[in-house]
Amino acid sequence: MTTVKGSAKTRKVKKRNFSSFTKKEAFKQLAIENLLSWTLTAEAHPVSDFFQERLLRLKRHFDLETCEESKKLLIDAVCEEALEGFDRLKVWKGANLQSDTTIGIADYLVTERKGYLEAPFLCIIEAKKDDFEQGLAQCLVEIQACQWENQQVNANVETQKLAPKLEILGIVTNGSTWQFYRLTSQWEAYETSAFSIGDLEMLLGRLRFIFQRCENNLAELYLNHHHLEKPVKLRYGRSYF
Repeated sequence: MTTVKGSAKTRKVKKRNFSSFTKKEAFKQLAIENLLSWTLTAEAHPVSDFFQERLLRLKRHFDLETCEESKKLLIDAVCEEALEGFDRLKVWKGANLQSDTTIGIADYLVTERKGYLEAPFLCIIEAKKDDFEQGLAQCLVEIQACQWENQQVNANVETQKLAPKLEILGIVTNGSTWQFYRLTSQWEAYETSAFSIGDLEMLLGRLRFIFQRCENNLAELYLNHHHLEKPVKLRYGRSYF
């Protein structure tokens, strides 16, 4: 509930759940009319023997098609493989998230690696059975909530004005098809084409590009805040376009 101060009394405004937004409503919530095209260029990443064996076992022993929960087994495995080597990142499943007007549960939330959940929030992964339009709507409002949360964590420090400069990344997937999004500090929203798990090495490469971007954004945030005792070398440089 959000508190709104009026002339006569204070009233409570109920926050809207992420899952209740349509695509049109999500666009209006972010004050955007269109998504800009994002060409995500990445190198193929080899599939480990461990992952190949795990994928075979999942397909042999589990239903991976019927519902969102079954598809999450596949999403877990793909993300686990792509995240290998990114030691500064941690994924939280079923994470509570909110803004001043919205609230809900994020299927997957990528943050800095800590023993507790805390902003800055870097990336949302929204799992959907097959309804990618609904997944997009939910992903967008969750991305906006991440921006809001990131600003709140800096509300009482001198670097408050730097918080909105952190872009937020998003992914919508049913395990087999993956689509990537980002919201810039200028509130421009971008989307890629849809990519298939059929080309697994390229999909892993694109996911690793996203996770690398998360790490680079995190490093630049700390550099801007002057919280690091020594410079951080950003892998793959700082040019993303």
